[in-house]
Formats: sequence, structure tokens, C-alpha cells
Amino acid sequence: MTGDDFDVIVIGGGPVGENAAARTAAGGLRTALVEHERLGGECSYWACMPSKALLRPGHALAAARRVPGVPVGERLDAAAVLKRRDGFTSDWDDSGQVAWAEGAGLTVVRGHGELVGERRVDVGGRVLTASRAVVVCTGSVVRTPPLEGLAEVPHWTSREATSAQEVPTSLVVLGGGVVGVEMAQAWARLGSAVTLVVSGERPLPAFEPFAGELVLEGLRADGVEVVTNARARSVSLVAGGTRLSGDGVDVVGEHLLVATGRRPATSGLGVERFGFTAGEALPVDDTGRVAGLDWLYAAGDVTGRAPLTHQGKYAARAVGTAIVTGAVSPEPWSAAAATADHTAVPQVVFTDPEVAAVGRTAAKAREAGLEVRVVDLDIAVAGSALHADGYRGKARMVVDERTRTLVGVTFAGPDVAELIHAATVAIVGGVTVDRLWHAVPSYPTISEVWLRLLEAYGL
Repeated sequence: MTGDDFDVIVIGGGPVGENAAARTAAGGLRTALVEHERLGGECSYWACMPSKALLRPGHALAAARRVPGVPVGERLDAAAVLKRRDGFTSDWDDSGQVAWAEGAGLTVVRGHGELVGERRVDVGGRVLTASRAVVVCTGSVVRTPPLEGLAEVPHWTSREATSAQEVPTSLVVLGGGVVGVEMAQAWARLGSAVTLVVSGERPLPAFEPFAGELVLEGLRADGVEVVTNARARSVSLVAGGTRLSGDGVDVVGEHLLVATGRRPATSGLGVERFGFTAGEALPVDDTGRVAGLDWLYAAGDVTGRAPLTHQGKYAARAVGTAIVTGAVSPEPWSAAAATADHTAVPQVVFTDPEVAAVGRTAAKAREAGLEVRVVDLDIAVAGSALHADGYRGKARMVVDERTRTLVGVTFAGPDVAELIHAATVAIVGGVTVDRLWHAVPSYPTISEVWLRLLEAYGL
């Protein structure tokens, strides 16, 4: 075996690739981790970590204001917030991540990886070979909308929005998904005049309607101007910044943040050599094995299955286990199968109010042919009243009446993120509502909403 021969080659050194590589290395396989940018990937430097660092101070201030007797200031110290954010990104220096990878027994290879043959990866003219498998964990890239003039006008993507070193005087945000609402609120609370432009009646269209409605109220309470039912058509530079125009919208901001989604990062990867289309997702089974190939695996956003960091890391662990053990058709819910991708994907939107959801919405459950019963409830329990004066939140439980198990749960309200794991456990475990009745929530906590949901169901 030469210095360029490995058992496993992982392309993409973000959290997903790191998990896959660590799993195979721990299983005794010589593993190379190929990364063309920073080890730690999008999540560490331009997404999950910096965005939540920008959001947390505003949430803390808002929470303190909801409890009389807590001394608070009038506004955030933007410079201190940005400095703390920089700390979470290690000032965009990945040396710590590299040290971790090498300590885990991985060989870090810098450069752009391209599939050039079966089990062969070219990295800047250096060809690596894998005796067992190649794993693609390249994530996703920004999806650019077809707006007239956008290519010629400087604008923010999520990267600029999470790494900016100054608070813009004004910011126009295009897109009402997770990135759009989180960054709109973060920068508004840091002092920017923010306008959020969404195409529908409310933001967060993929979630239960009440979630988007409560977030819309929260954004407007923070001074965000929300333009709904708008169709953007063009972008241009004007005095004072960037102008976004279209049907139902004509706004100007110092900066424009385009937050209209992402697509799998398969361009320039060489997937065409194996019958796949650049820019599209790689189809995989639950072990992460790419369709039609016994040596190529993929995990994370690049598969299009569940484009969330935590879910990608989960799939990466399944991939690593499958490669180490040689599993081909493992049992569902075993360590080599990412079964939860289909029905039990949790997600949190870290706005104020927060949205936390897992499983199917009521509409998706009905589309799947389930016999659905929906239980809706205001989050109005002793724990929420103690948590914040004027606490306002909602909960929804979606039950499959044939099995009497939960198939979807959504919470919306201040600090509901920590409630969602209980729902995830219930869905993954197939726990019936009759058994959940015996999972007694501690008093007085917001978790008492579980008891009220089950009472409303009729137990």
C-alpha cells in the first residue's frame, strides 16, 4: 500500500464527512478526508454555529424583558455579539479541526476531490485509491433564483449574512425559509432596518401554518417589515444600496440577502462518469450506498434526503457502520440504516418564538394515506407562565389512529427547542399515546403541555 492508497476516501470535510471518516477510522480502516476549503465545513463557519451565535444574545435580552425584576439594557452590544460569533468560528481558522482529525487517525488531504474512476479520486493531480469505498459528503450550495440583474449586483448569501463584520444600516432579505427568518431577526435585533420578502402569506411554508404565523408576529414585533405574497423579478444598484423589485415588492436596502434555498453540491465532482447529473442529488439507500454502485456512498445534503446537519451526521454514522461491517441490506432501525430519514426528522428554527418540529405535518400525514387525528393546543401551563410573562405558544400533535402512535409534533413558542427530543423519541420508538400517558411531565415545566395534549386527545 502506497501513501495514496486507503481503505476509505471521504470527499468533504464538514460535520457529515468528519462523522463518516471518524466512524471508518475507528473501525480500523485507513481513511483519507478530502477538503477543498475549511475542515468543519459550512456548519462550523457560515451556518449553524455562527447563525446561532448571532441569534442567542437577542433571545437572551428578549427573555429577560419578559420576566419583571431582571435588569436589562435597551439594546445589544453589537460589537460584543460579533466578537463572540467570531470566537465560535475560531476566526475562520480550521487548525483546531485539523488537529482533531489527525488525532482521530485520519489523513487530511487538502484540495478539490473529483471521482475519476472506480474507487479513484483525483485531488489536484494526485490520485487517491480506496480499496473499500468512497464516500461523498460535499453538502450543498446556494440555489440562485433567476432574477434579472442578480449576477451583476453584489449581494449576500448565507455566508455573508453569518460572517459580516458590521451591522448594515438596512437589509433586504429575500426568502421566507429558515435562513431568511433567522437572519432577518438576528440583524434586526442588532440594529439593522430589515425587510423580509416572502412569496406566500407567511414565512416557513414547510411547517404547520400556525408556526409561520407566530414567527411572522415575532418578526414584526422586532420591527422587521414583512412583505408577503411578493414575486421578486429584478435586482439593481441604486442610490442607497440595492433595489429588489417585482410583483408586490419594491424595496431598497444597503445589502440584499438572497436566501432562497440550496441544492446538492455535486457539480465538479465527476458524477457524470457514473450516470448521474451534476447539481442534482445522489440517490442512496438507507446505508448511504449510491444506486447501482457497490463502492460509492453518500451522506448529508448531497443526497437530498434530510438536508440538516444533525440528520447528515446521523446518516454518516450509518454509512460508516455499513462500510466497516459490510452491511448491504440491514434491518430498519439498525446502526447501519438511516431509517429515521423517512419519518422522524427533527428540526428547530431558532427564531423568537422558536419552532421545533419532528415527523410529518398534518397535511403530509394525510397525503401519505394515514388515518390522521390532529390535536391543537395553546402552550398555557404553569411552566410557561413562570417562564415568561405573556408567554404565547402553540402545540400540535398528529396521531395515526390505526396504530395510536405519534407521526408528527410541532411546537412554536419561546424556548420550545428543548421539548422536541421527547417527541422524536416517541416517534422513533413507536410509543402509543396510551403508553405516553404514563410519561409524567415534571411540574412546573413547559413539558406539562404533553399532559394537556393527551388529555385533549381523550385519555
